[in-house]
Amino acid sequence: MREILLQNIHKIHTTTMGADRIRKNLQLPNNFDVTEYCKSMILNPAGNIYKQGKNFYCEAENVRLTINSYSYTIITAHRIKQS
Repeated sequence: MREILLQNIHKIHTTTMGADRIRKNLQLPNNFDVTEYCKSMILNPAGNIYKQGKNFYCEAENVRLTINSYSYTIITAHRIKQS
C-alpha cells in the first residue's frame, strides 16, 4: 500500500473544510499548510500505511491520517491515544 500512495503523492490534497477539521483536531495554527504536513507524514519511513475499505490510513508521530484511496483527498486526521 505504501508504494501506491507514494507513487501518487502529487495527487494528495484536501478541501477547505478538511483542512479546517485537521487543524482543529491536531491543534495546528490557522496559517499552517495542512497538505504539506500530511505529505511529510506519508513520506515518514517510520510510518505505517495500510488500506481498509475505500481509505488509506497513515499512522506516524501519534497521528492517524485518513485518505480516500480513489481521489487522494485527505479526509481527516486524529491524534492516536496511547494506552
